Amino acid sequence: MPTITIDRELCKGCELCVYFCPKKLIRMDPGFNSRGAHFSCLRDPEQQCSGCAICAKICPDVAIEVWR
Repeated sequence: MPTITIDRELCKGCELCVYFCPKKLIRMDPGFNSRGAHFSCLRDPEQQCSGCAICAKICPDVAIEVWR
């Protein structure tokens, strides 16, 4: 089953992945990383990611990895 991992320290909280995920599986975490930014995370790891990699392609900080 495809999934993604998000490096919370690289994420600057731009929210592009949240808006471009076709299945709306990504949300912003209420916590902060060491840079003081909210970081993105999966809403529910049990939901089915399609592995489309749109989130990884749109991420300006290369903080998202897609695992197929």
